[in-house]
Amino acid sequence: MSASPILSPLQLRQQIRLNQFTAHTSGQAPGFVQANLAIMPKQYAADFLQFCHFNPKPCPLLAMSATAGAVDMPQLAANLDIRTDIPKYRVFKQGQLTEEVSDITPFWQDDFVSFAIGCSFSFEEALIADGIEIRNITEQVNVPMYKTNIACQPAGVFSGNMVVSMRPMKPADAIRAIQICSRFPQVHGAPVHFADPAAIGITDINKPDFGDAVSIKAGEVPVFWACGVTPQVAIANAKLAICITHSPGYMLVTDLANSKLSLL
Repeated sequence: MSASPILSPLQLRQQIRLNQFTAHTSGQAPGFVQANLAIMPKQYAADFLQFCHFNPKPCPLLAMSATAGAVDMPQLAANLDIRTDIPKYRVFKQGQLTEEVSDITPFWQDDFVSFAIGCSFSFEEALIADGIEIRNITEQVNVPMYKTNIACQPAGVFSGNMVVSMRPMKPADAIRAIQICSRFPQVHGAPVHFADPAAIGITDINKPDFGDAVSIKAGEVPVFWACGVTPQVAIANAKLAICITHSPGYMLVTDLANSKLSLL
């Protein structure tokens, strides 16, 4: 069985738009930045922007729409339609997740503002290049993500605790990962915790709140990074009339090279 061809970001987005690609985007379009998404009415945009500013580890802002109602982000991607070019979206109403869809055109409002937030999938490439295994890619599943007891700084209507993503590693690789990821603050930077999950409020490492469980081998420790799913907790707490996000692991794949985000 031959391997699937490697698609460019534009080719991948075009397949997503046509519902020809519907899976999570971990490992797709190698070399290019993937982004979390949050879309909300303009009246809440200033509060959300401040929330990102106050909490740069889980919410490193890459871009926002230039005007209310804009469906493109030319600073991130060519020929982008934010309503159709992500494999799966989440629709929140009054803070409740009401449905997951592949096209948000029926929900679109002229006052919507879109935010793109850095994603940990971007630094995975740098870790792999250094010889560090990324278990969710090896096992071809979505990265496991967990709610924690780490409080974010509130801003306006937005508040809540941090969500983290987890990758198991040998302790020596975890130390190396800290060094490597420190170069990428726009995609969450260095890990926020490793080893004891209970210390950050995770009761069962084998039951992630989002994504899929991965195997943790003997001699390995779980390593946790701040995660761009954090805004979904804050959005649920804010109980906006409507807000739309990506589904965890189903990202906006941009034309921006991961190498452009490195500080070195």
